[in-house]
Amino acid sequence: MDRRRQSESRPNLSEVNVVVVDDSTASSGRLLHLHALSIDSASLPNANEQQMSRWSTLVLAYKTLGVVFGGLVTSPLYVYPSMPLKSPTKEDYLGIYSIMFWTLTLIGVVKYASIAIKADDQGEGGTFALYSLLCRHVNIGILSPKRVSSNSSLSHSTQEGTEKKSRIGIFFESSIVARRVLLFVAILGMCMLIGDGILTPAISVLSAMDGLRAPFPSVSKSLVEALSAVVLVVLFLLQKFGTSRVSFLFSPIMAAWTLSTPLVGIYSIIHHYPSIFKAISPHYIFHFFRRNGKEGWLLLGGTVLCITGSEAMFADLGHFNQRSIQTAYLIKNPNDHDDGFYKFIPTAVYWPIFIIATSAAVVASQSLISATFSVIKQSVVLDYFPRVKVVHTSNSKEGEVYSPEVNYILMILCVAVILIFGDGKDIGNAFGVVVSLVMLITTILLTLVMIIIWKTPPVLVALYFFVFFVMEGVYVSAVCTKIYEGGWIPFAISFILAVIMFGWFYGRQRKLEYELTHKITLERLRVLLSNPGVQRVPGLCFFYTNIQDGLTPILGHYIKNMKSLHKVTIFTTLRYLLVSKVAPHERIIIKKLGLKGVYGCVIQYGYADSLNLEGDDFVSQVTNSLQMHLQGCSDGLTYDPVEIQEEIFDLEQAKQAGVVHVKGKTRFHVGKNCGWFDRIMLAFYEVMHNNCRSALPALGVPLQQRIEVGMLYEA
Repeated sequence: MDRRRQSESRPNLSEVNVVVVDDSTASSGRLLHLHALSIDSASLPNANEQQMSRWSTLVLAYKTLGVVFGGLVTSPLYVYPSMPLKSPTKEDYLGIYSIMFWTLTLIGVVKYASIAIKADDQGEGGTFALYSLLCRHVNIGILSPKRVSSNSSLSHSTQEGTEKKSRIGIFFESSIVARRVLLFVAILGMCMLIGDGILTPAISVLSAMDGLRAPFPSVSKSLVEALSAVVLVVLFLLQKFGTSRVSFLFSPIMAAWTLSTPLVGIYSIIHHYPSIFKAISPHYIFHFFRRNGKEGWLLLGGTVLCITGSEAMFADLGHFNQRSIQTAYLIKNPNDHDDGFYKFIPTAVYWPIFIIATSAAVVASQSLISATFSVIKQSVVLDYFPRVKVVHTSNSKEGEVYSPEVNYILMILCVAVILIFGDGKDIGNAFGVVVSLVMLITTILLTLVMIIIWKTPPVLVALYFFVFFVMEGVYVSAVCTKIYEGGWIPFAISFILAVIMFGWFYGRQRKLEYELTHKITLERLRVLLSNPGVQRVPGLCFFYTNIQDGLTPILGHYIKNMKSLHKVTIFTTLRYLLVSKVAPHERIIIKKLGLKGVYGCVIQYGYADSLNLEGDDFVSQVTNSLQMHLQGCSDGLTYDPVEIQEEIFDLEQAKQAGVVHVKGKTRFHVGKNCGWFDRIMLAFYEVMHNNCRSALPALGVPLQQRIEVGMLYEA
């Protein structure tokens, strides 16, 4: 395959339990990467296609309006109600507004929009992308590096050029404890984002629906909670239709929200407190803390919610107007902070704004739900999460995914949060924990990126770290005081998810390490087959292997115990590419392995390709490709045409004799020499592995043709 048509990709384990190893990454203990097809120069778009591309970009921008703005611009619904204010004064509100303004400016604009957005990993963002970026530059894998040579024509080195390593990079490479802690921190940040996907729908919809109580005081909190739960159930049931369809419906709602609130706000500012903009001055912050002391510090648990949405690396200065709108009203009506958003809306437009606000809250929920699907998919692809069903809802956009299992778990948890912890303040406390910890983890990982990868001058690194670590650390210290008042919810969710992800990845990496160490080379296979006691039995065997450079150790276990190998054996590896569809002539790649009747096969597929083939169709496609490959070899100088015809005849005979698919089913044997950490983590991994989705059914292999070979890997 033309080298120009290859780019980095990653293995997808949502449907298949196969990893193709890139020797440059596996050998250094880093994250595994595969190679995706990219568009070559012969297929560059023409002028009409470029015009269509621009139009598609505009349509996509329209669809993502709700997703981009959702979390950020709907926070006025719950910021002030989440604060434990007691008889606030005008000066208190001016100080709170000043805190929120500078939080948005420094964290939203400076940190996320100006710095963090540049630290993407091949277009992916978030805490785990930062960790992945670090892994590609420094050997910070959690296992010992194993040098593996490659003789495959399908893989190539992806290592960044040799460069002088920083002291902190050397420290992480030399300390297994530090590497494990760093991985756990990155996973915790990702899990906090998933927790955000649970709490955002709950607090957004509940806060919006609470507007019913202003015109109808007789409406109880229980009824508001029940209605909110119904809205969330409907929202989650819509997810199966895909992000494009849902966002196309939601984007007009967010557009109406972002246009209507400033108009109402202009009226509110003029009518209530025109001089609100003086609160931009930082001196109001100092006076606020000097006046309120500890109580002011505790209020930070509510003000941190103003930055929700910036963890998506987006900041919008238009959000400044909505902060001033509410604050202008509350300065004149200081005791209305529990539902200040709805109180400042003029009576004439109350119901339209209520409908728009409720709809906008649903949009904000959608943004985090979609993000959760993407995070889970990314985790499954990188083999950090047990296999779950991931459905691509678009044939043109790889990122649009939906997971039924994750969707219904999120729905149950969201409804449970509302019905059990219906108090908006409790959910707000939990929400504040998520937001502040994700920001702090991002600051830590981004600092490492600046030092290890960007080689940023130490003075600038120190300035960045000091400003944001102190600022976000103060926020974290404030929200941690709310642990007993709802703040434990995201900790519990995130900790459980983090343990699952860490345990799964650790187990998968240990298995891969064993396979790379005990792989069967072609020379070893030649020795095994030369044993007179080993027979070549009739039939065609597809032997699935986890590694491309060499053969799975299960093969040696199989031959030693069965004393046989099929006359035609095709060692098959499945490779997931980050493209929509793989061209038919590149879908199946066959090569001879130098032994009679033994071949290697790589099946490449994109996210819009279906692997749910009938078993016979799959066999026919592979055997036809193999015949074409053998016929092509007949023109070479090193192949005898007579031998080629014999191989083709043997292939037809083997296919008629019967087809079997052999897949390994491995478990760890934890011996007495293993430490307590391995005993716990590997036992936990085995429980998850025994209960996750199987890999082979995705190929449509008939049950009667499947054979699973059990083998114990010594830990």
